[in-house]
Amino acid sequence: MNELSGLFSGPTTPTTPETALLSLLTALALGQAIGAVYMWTFRGLSYTRSFVFAVVTGSIVTCMLMLAIGNSLAAGIGIAGGMALIRFRTSMRDPRDLIFVLASLAAGVASGLKAWGPAILGSAVFIAAAVIFTYTDFGARERADGLLRVQVPANPDAERGLAAVLAKHTKSFALVTLREVAQGAAMQHAYQVQLRSAAHRTPLLLELERLDGSRDISLLLQEPTVEI
Repeated sequence: MNELSGLFSGPTTPTTPETALLSLLTALALGQAIGAVYMWTFRGLSYTRSFVFAVVTGSIVTCMLMLAIGNSLAAGIGIAGGMALIRFRTSMRDPRDLIFVLASLAAGVASGLKAWGPAILGSAVFIAAAVIFTYTDFGARERADGLLRVQVPANPDAERGLAAVLAKHTKSFALVTLREVAQGAAMQHAYQVQLRSAAHRTPLLLELERLDGSRDISLLLQEPTVEI
């Protein structure tokens, strides 16, 4: 029990070559685990291998710094001053990327302080949270699937036919704009639509094309996972 509690006791263990190596290997293992989870849970188009490399190796660098500082206040001030001279110009547009970098650095700091218990436990909780929140779409809000534009004749029958097709293939639809075209002979509708499923995309467009007088039909999809 005392050995287990000692894992959470912080920087009380003297730094020997064996403990330094153990700290560095722990930092490497935790950095690899965090980097692997980032790869598995990444969504979007701006994936870079160099970022994953930075996540994995960042934990080793911070661990090395903490081992070098040890309990020396002077060493800590000196390293902090030296690091302040370095300008990091890499920008991260996604806050999620920043959190993964911080998690890797925190694992390295804890490992360097020889607080292996908090390092392992904290990384495990972070990884579990990242996986669960990604695959349960935590934080996502229900949104429209896309913007539908269609032009139909300006008469009640065409309006009713359009409404019937939309009700059949969508969960909900909301009129965004309505304007007359062809000197008032037709009306151009623009709807925000939420489809019943992705399988309804093609049938929706086909049925709209079969409406009398319909033309200029387009469905602009907005995918929530796309990043530029």
